[in-house]
Amino acid sequence: MVGPSPLLTSIINMVFLIQASRVLVASRNFANDATFEIKKCDLHRLEEGPPVTTVLTREDGLKYYRMMQTVRRMELKADQLYKQKIIRGFCHLCDGQEACCVGLEAGINPTDHLITAYRAHGFTFTRGLPVRAILAELTGRRGGCAKGKGGSMHMYAKNFYGGNGIVGAQVPLGAGIALACKYNGKDEVCLTLYGDGAANQGQIFEAYNMAALWKLPCIFICENNRYGMGTSVERAAASTDYYKRGDFIPGLRVDGMDILCVREATKFAAAYCRSGKGPILMELQTYRYHGHSMSDPGVSYRTREEIQEVRSKSDPIMLLKDRMVNSNLASVEELKEIDVEVRKEIEDAAQFATADPEPPLEELGYHIYSSDPPFEVRGANQWIKFKSVS
Repeated sequence: MVGPSPLLTSIINMVFLIQASRVLVASRNFANDATFEIKKCDLHRLEEGPPVTTVLTREDGLKYYRMMQTVRRMELKADQLYKQKIIRGFCHLCDGQEACCVGLEAGINPTDHLITAYRAHGFTFTRGLPVRAILAELTGRRGGCAKGKGGSMHMYAKNFYGGNGIVGAQVPLGAGIALACKYNGKDEVCLTLYGDGAANQGQIFEAYNMAALWKLPCIFICENNRYGMGTSVERAAASTDYYKRGDFIPGLRVDGMDILCVREATKFAAAYCRSGKGPILMELQTYRYHGHSMSDPGVSYRTREEIQEVRSKSDPIMLLKDRMVNSNLASVEELKEIDVEVRKEIEDAAQFATADPEPPLEELGYHIYSSDPPFEVRGANQWIKFKSVS
């Protein structure tokens, strides 16, 4: 009589271990919430800032952990697909900065608005789009969130305005979205993000000025990951206190590697804007593990030891995991189970993103407008016409 194959035995053992882990998690009594101390924000033109303690519920903690792990795994999969030449063109990854996109979303309402630069994959996910639509957009397929026409830098969702390729150009647009919020009398705010590399752009200061004059509900957010492309902030800026750059606009500097710090600072800033006081500025001190883009190895202007030190001491996923386990909000086994589920979700999304067809040429002119009747678009010469359908 022949026994089961080694592979089958391994599968059976894995299933048994997963089931045993689920029984163990189900039988354990976890705390419903826990209170944590968080780093005090540096303030500019503010008498009081966000709280220095916050409560994290078990439900929220598990949600934040899953979301950050999903963004991390999605970006690592994008890296893999790029190196396989399945993803082409510009591609800017945000692994290391997960506490920014997840923490900001945790501090606002779904009806609020967000616009960012080209490191946008994480925000696209936290604004509500599924991973498969993001990866399919990266591979240029019909099932992508922009129908395969946008790519890495141009993804959109409800109340999410991209993904913008021109350095700093999204900041005046964000001020305009905030103007629309005020004009329409809605109790909404716009989060307007840019990097430290864009912080010296003149159009940003013009947007500051108009937002302050008109008291627009705009949160200007500088994601300071310490390097603008390959240039350190110290070499690029005479003042690296980006939270003070608004001058006449209040500001706060936040630990952007701690999701709870980001969440509480965002709630504080959103409440400030909703109260009618005008704009506020946030600087999120964060770090990217990859280079500026996929064409940048990321180690010619910083050492591998520097990157490893941040990973080992300040990784946002690790910080949340340690807090939850040490406070009995979750077990190591439960979080490992989430890791397995996330990996499977990413693999399934990648399969879809590589198997889905590319958009046909006749759809080149589609979706120029959202709700207009069909019309013709001229091609490369006057004899070539493309139909545009909303």
